[in-house]
Amino acid sequence: MTALFRQNLIEAIVGALVVGIAVVFVLFSYQRTAGNVGADRYRVSALFPNATGVAVGTDVRVSGIKVGSVVDQSLDPDTFQARLGLSIDQRIKLPLDSSAAITSEGILGGSYISLTPGGDSETMREGDEILDTQGSVDLMTLIGGFINQTGKSEDKAGDSAPAEPAAP
Repeated sequence: MTALFRQNLIEAIVGALVVGIAVVFVLFSYQRTAGNVGADRYRVSALFPNATGVAVGTDVRVSGIKVGSVVDQSLDPDTFQARLGLSIDQRIKLPLDSSAAITSEGILGGSYISLTPGGDSETMREGDEILDTQGSVDLMTLIGGFINQTGKSEDKAGDSAPAEPAAP
């Protein structure tokens, strides 16, 4: 009977640890995502020609510091561009002429929205739109273009007439 009791006790302790870890994970997740849209944030939108690599939850940064996140994405029916809803920390007063670009963290890194503050004295408010935007750059297209460009310059070098021998 004591062996059965000991086994049940061990199972109960392991179960309690699993539940405890799950609760800590849920609290941590809630703390990281809570308040994306709320009293301490304002929402702006931006149209991008290409939003590859961006999803709901993607960071919004100013000078590399996270100031918000992407809270909505849709296709604009008139322009067929990606419309992103950005939730920005209320303490960050972005000038109206600020710009937004989809930037990569590196070759293998993810994408984020980089905001560059403008010089306007008037600041953005709830519902405003960032007009100056730059979409994401497709890395494979860049690499393909570079390879094609390199191949063309080598072909041209091989097609040129041989040089005249130097006079003695």
